[in-house]
Amino acid sequence: MSTVLDFARLKQEGRRISIVTAYDAWSARLVARSRVDAILVGDSAAMVMHGHKTTVAATLQMMALHTSAVASACGDKFLIADMPFLSFRKGTAAAMEAVGTLMRSGAHAIKLEGVEGHEAVIQRIVGSGVPVMGHLGLTPQSVNQFGGFKVQGKGCAQAERILRQAHALEELGCFSIVLECIPAALATRITSELRIPTIGIGAGAGTDGQVLVLQDLWGVDPARAPRFVRRYLDGEGLLTTALDQYDADVKNADFPRSEESYS
Repeated sequence: MSTVLDFARLKQEGRRISIVTAYDAWSARLVARSRVDAILVGDSAAMVMHGHKTTVAATLQMMALHTSAVASACGDKFLIADMPFLSFRKGTAAAMEAVGTLMRSGAHAIKLEGVEGHEAVIQRIVGSGVPVMGHLGLTPQSVNQFGGFKVQGKGCAQAERILRQAHALEELGCFSIVLECIPAALATRITSELRIPTIGIGAGAGTDGQVLVLQDLWGVDPARAPRFVRRYLDGEGLLTTALDQYDADVKNADFPRSEESYS
């Protein structure tokens, strides 16, 4: 996948879309060699790469730095960058400045959370020629309002609100919407009603695609994984074993050998 037009095409063809997060050049280089469709430089970088407890700590400078690193190595993968906390809630001028920073850093599109209160901002971004991906359900930047990382849309009123928001994002011109931690039945209904593709994370199998954090699917984060994560590799075990072997080779004077030294 190399352009935003591929999202609509894949939905029309009934083909699922795969997206992973990446935050640096070396991991982006590996994703570029894979069949994964697109890369999201998520504000989850604040948690995964910088050790913060929520994504609220992400700044525009942080996101621009990670976006630039990924863009340098992602090949022809479509690259989406997250708009960090409050960057699109300070008025249209400030939001457009933030968009410009991320696009100049190498993003092909931006993603922002929610819709209510910044409809005009979304319209301005789309009208300026920048593809916008929406994000509904558990929007992590609102974690303090939600009282934690909790499933959204379980009650009828909440579900109807998320459905209305999804239709609003489509009407505002978003090319796709991430649905995070909502009931599978709700995600399936939204997907069936929208013309644009939905990307699920903790939203069941009825969406048009899925997104996962790279470190989660590689199994390199020792923290307890959320229910929706599938680990495709025991990365933690493999990497720790390699470190222990290196330690043993150093202490046994088996590294470096003559072929690993200069004459």
